[in-house]
Amino acid sequence: MEFRFFYHFGRYLLMLKGMFSRPENMRMYWKEFMKQCVDIGLGSLGIVVIISLFLGAVTTVQTAYQLVSGFIPKSTIAQVVRDTLILELAPTMVCIVLGGVVGSKIASELGNMRISEQIDAQEIMGINTKAYLIGPKILAALVTIPGLVVIAAFLGIFGGLEAGKMSGIISHEEFMQGLRQSFDGYNVFFALSKAYTYSFIISSIPAYYGYNVTGGALEIGRASTTAVVVSCVLILFADYALAALLL
Repeated sequence: MEFRFFYHFGRYLLMLKGMFSRPENMRMYWKEFMKQCVDIGLGSLGIVVIISLFLGAVTTVQTAYQLVSGFIPKSTIAQVVRDTLILELAPTMVCIVLGGVVGSKIASELGNMRISEQIDAQEIMGINTKAYLIGPKILAALVTIPGLVVIAAFLGIFGGLEAGKMSGIISHEEFMQGLRQSFDGYNVFFALSKAYTYSFIISSIPAYYGYNVTGGALEIGRASTTAVVVSCVLILFADYALAALLL
């Protein structure tokens, strides 16, 4: 087990090292980067919107059920919803979902190219496939996923605001008052630190498993499943490590 871990970790580092080379054609690299930004960013926007709105709504309802009494002001609900979404739900939950959506896509795409020998053909033509196929995916994830996390935090708070009003739990004025109370800007820095870390995991781990697929179509499915599982586990581990280091 230890040997397999160091074997895969070493190949993973070599893959990342192989990405750093001078682009053969900068225009093609830029075109691939923009294509990945559209696929990863815009392609995931719909699921992020749905998840964020319902996360905020559920958090508001459950917080009201657990905390509100005659001695606790209703504005406390908004504070809890705000901090919970910014610190944990928006970056971690959204990125776990993106780990499944984006990770499986990256692993299956590269795995299919490996099985169909497209990667070998590009290497014969002198193209650094690690830099051309993997590099733009990682850069696109680092650009778009933190933006999706910011959108998720705003939409989650908005969903909590509307859920509180429609259910009669808290008014708009009380919710907005709670949002402005005791706000710590460091929480935003912490959330973005998580987002960039998770973005790298979501893009690089599936790229490794997809790039190194051997066999046939069955192995592509196995590689996609393994990539998603490993990415989710590493996201949870990074969640704890960042909390211990930065909070």
